[in-house]
Amino acid sequence: MWFCIFSPNGYTKCRESKKAVKNISWLIDIQNVCKTYGAGSTCVEALKGVQLQIARGEFLAIVGNSGSGKSTLMNILGCLDTPTSGSYLLNGQRIAEMDVDRLSEIRNREIGFVFQGFNLIPSLNAWENVELPLFYRGVPKAQRKELAMQALEAVGLKNRTSHKPSEMSGGQQQRVAIARAIAAKPEIILADEPTGNLDGAAEQEILKILKSLHQSGKTIIVITHNLDIARQAQKRVRLTDGRLLH
Repeated sequence: MWFCIFSPNGYTKCRESKKAVKNISWLIDIQNVCKTYGAGSTCVEALKGVQLQIARGEFLAIVGNSGSGKSTLMNILGCLDTPTSGSYLLNGQRIAEMDVDRLSEIRNREIGFVFQGFNLIPSLNAWENVELPLFYRGVPKAQRKELAMQALEAVGLKNRTSHKPSEMSGGQQQRVAIARAIAAKPEIILADEPTGNLDGAAEQEILKILKSLHQSGKTIIVITHNLDIARQAQKRVRLTDGRLLH
């Protein structure tokens, strides 16, 4: 069976295979993705035939109101969930064919997550929170500390490394969360409502950091309902009732 991968210069025809597809144009290529929960009368269609391509180094905002399917799409993009049907290629790798351990490895190595609620561990200080994913990745102790300190310095918290979350403002906590996301040097930063709990000044600081990461070559994907945030992105798409509008 043949399938086509489209690029700005045309398309490349490939044979269907369980192996990674080589020489594709898109970092992320989602084709006709559907996600349903439940069955029969309780069936809910969260995503309906979503098509989305994201280029390497792009800054994309996915906009939608509550119930639009944003969280479901974020979970699929972040390899936290898999589609009910359709195709998701990440760096040429077929996500739907991966087992739980492989999905965990992809999340750990290729995607940095930033959440609205920060998700920091209260008992750990800033650098301990940042180095924790590196520990699970098996990075040696000395290298973990070096990478964590570099990440904290990149978000302007070099002098707050020994502070615990309760000793920091919301904006500072989110900067720690961003440092944690970038410490392992993933290619993709996936941010879910990253300024949702912040005031105006802290919001602008987080946007400045995200723009800086984009300029450094990271692929940034922001999930948001805030149009002011979305306007800062290079590209915007909207989710409405599970359908993606370009």
